[in-house]
Amino acid sequence: MADIVLTGNTSGTITVAAPAVAGTNTITLPASTGTVLTDTAPKTGNVLQVVNTTTSTSVTSTGAWNDTTLTASITPTSSSSKILILVNQSGCLKTGANTRGQLMLLRGATNLINFERGFGYNNQTNDHESGACSTCYLDSPATTSSTTYKTQVNNMGSGSIIVQWDSSVSSMTLMEIAG
Repeated sequence: MADIVLTGNTSGTITVAAPAVAGTNTITLPASTGTVLTDTAPKTGNVLQVVNTTTSTSVTSTGAWNDTTLTASITPTSSSSKILILVNQSGCLKTGANTRGQLMLLRGATNLINFERGFGYNNQTNDHESGACSTCYLDSPATTSSTTYKTQVNNMGSGSIIVQWDSSVSSMTLMEIAG
């Protein structure tokens, strides 16, 4: 078994150790200049970072848009990056009236998508739990500043609309995708 030792131009060495396996193995290096194994330039579509958050704080809406306490922030490394947002809003319940709940995903104060427009609706006044409402949204914030995403809930009638009911856990995952 033989190792290859490369001496640096100014100091130090790098050793390429032969593997302890039988047979013949080949490593083919690219026919180009630049770094081979330490290239940090992201390729389009690479996931650069992931942020995840959860909440189980119950929130009730009785007729206006309310923050759900589900919020996450990410600082993109490039203004050409996209942010993939995965939301699972749990414990969606309507109670006390014939109403329905809405859910909205926002970047800061900007509405990106109303991803649910009628959870809990059953044309009756009894309580009705919908379980979870989810969305997946690809955003292009065009910034390298910290960017905050959140969800809001709204009640479209009387009675109450609740999210994170009975300590249900909602989650939001943000993925920076190289542009």
